[in-house]
Amino acid sequence: MSATEHRGDREHPVYERYVALGDSQTEGVGDGDDVTGLRGWADRLAELLGVVNPGLGYANLAVRGRVARQVRAEQLEPALALRPDLVTVVAGVNDILRPRYDAVEVAGELEAMFAALTASGAHVVTLAFPDLSKIAPIARPLAPRLTDLNARVRAAALRHGVTVVDTGGYAVTTDPRLWTVDRLHAGPLGHERIAAAVAHTLRLPGSDDAWSHPLPPVSAPGAVQALTAELRWVAGFLGPWIGRRLRGRSSGDGRAAKRPQLLPVGLSGPRLPGEPDAS
Repeated sequence: MSATEHRGDREHPVYERYVALGDSQTEGVGDGDDVTGLRGWADRLAELLGVVNPGLGYANLAVRGRVARQVRAEQLEPALALRPDLVTVVAGVNDILRPRYDAVEVAGELEAMFAALTASGAHVVTLAFPDLSKIAPIARPLAPRLTDLNARVRAAALRHGVTVVDTGGYAVTTDPRLWTVDRLHAGPLGHERIAAAVAHTLRLPGSDDAWSHPLPPVSAPGAVQALTAELRWVAGFLGPWIGRRLRGRSSGDGRAAKRPQLLPVGLSGPRLPGEPDAS
């Protein structure tokens, strides 16, 4: 269990080992790329933690495309073996997107991870998701699933003492400028806001609620422009995604965790090809 350290009139949690579990969002898809390296909100959070927790070790076990069952099967035991005192568990959106979605099963997988990780003494943090239908209108039929999953996650978190960061409770989280053009992954600004939201919830020094503030207003696109954008999205992203599902393939096929071991936290941003991961 993490300790609490006093510095002046502030107190903040002291962590030695942070491990992130999840899918593409936690892996960092949308913030960097596979050539220059992915950063993502978990990397950004680790950097913020490292400022006030010198010597922090950070591992990221997340792999894109994973559903909750796979996150538990592939990442829970390796995470426990690293003896973390801080863990983030974020999964379930990939499940919602599947035609055969079982809310009870998905919530059960998440709760099993909450139970095992909190029992080990770790402080566990999870997220409540924003309304995807406000980002991609075609996803409106999925809104009830997401609302229900958020409710189940909050209930399970309450039972196990897990901290919930409600990133979906603010209008800015569905601002298109926080998302990539595929509308499924946060962009660099979105990842930055998620990291800041978690840091604020953890009461890290220097953190505040600025992450929840709206961006400057912009003019809404016209009807023709909006329709054109929808058609391009369907052709460029929805179509290929459906194609993978029909072929039984996933964007994470053949991929492994980008940071499977606890390593020192780097503060210099995304790693370049061939750059040592010592940070």
